[in-house]
Amino acid sequence: MTITLAENTFTFLGTGTSVGVPVIGCKCPVCASPDPHNTRLRSAGLLRIGGTTILVDSGPDLRAQALREELGGIDAVIYTHAHLDHVAGFDELRAFCWRKPDPLPMHATQECMETLVRMFGWAFSEENIYKGYVKPDARIIDGPFFYGDLKITPLPVEHAAVETIGFRFDHPGRRSLAYLPDVKRIPNDTMWHLRGVDVLVVDALRPEPHPTHCSITEALGIVDEAQPGEAWLTHLGHENEHSALEAGLPAGVRVAWDGLKIRL
Repeated sequence: MTITLAENTFTFLGTGTSVGVPVIGCKCPVCASPDPHNTRLRSAGLLRIGGTTILVDSGPDLRAQALREELGGIDAVIYTHAHLDHVAGFDELRAFCWRKPDPLPMHATQECMETLVRMFGWAFSEENIYKGYVKPDARIIDGPFFYGDLKITPLPVEHAAVETIGFRFDHPGRRSLAYLPDVKRIPNDTMWHLRGVDVLVVDALRPEPHPTHCSITEALGIVDEAQPGEAWLTHLGHENEHSALEAGLPAGVRVAWDGLKIRL
């Protein structure tokens, strides 16, 4: 089967939490489920709009995700934060550098970029002159930035002890989308940017409370306050069975799955 990368879409490359689903060594009903909606690689996204392709995070499953989507090239990668489940596939980015004459733009906050430099110092070194290596063009996120007509607005959120952001994507004539895969609380300034967005994607780790991620109830509270056109839950653990969770959600809220493409 040939997969065509659809223009003007956001693709869920992965919708799982840091350990993915199935969880290693677990035989719970969700981990043993034959339903492909319950198989979740680590969270990442792909925005393709206006002729531009943006990768959101490079987690440890990036190779499998890129092969599944037949992804041969990207224009840039943007990072939400520096936790391993969002950056550990960094070396796979070399496949997107082989055919590019220029370094690959990488956008991250100052804190996240410093972590990337510490973790992957060889890539950022001036001695990185050999073909086949990742060639980063490091760009610090300090406010909204553009790729052509695409506006990317960073959305600071509270999540654990690391500086974390989500993103809002706006393009003329297309639906807006906000992506918040890792969040516990939404600051007021960020909520202002979420209100009335066409599509809201938000962290919903599990039914029970968690110290650094939204529970299902907390995620629905964010949706209720933001009042988006539609909402999708992501970063899901194995406590969530896809069909059962979706059956109990209010109108306009659904459960995302790996490979889902949202038309913008």
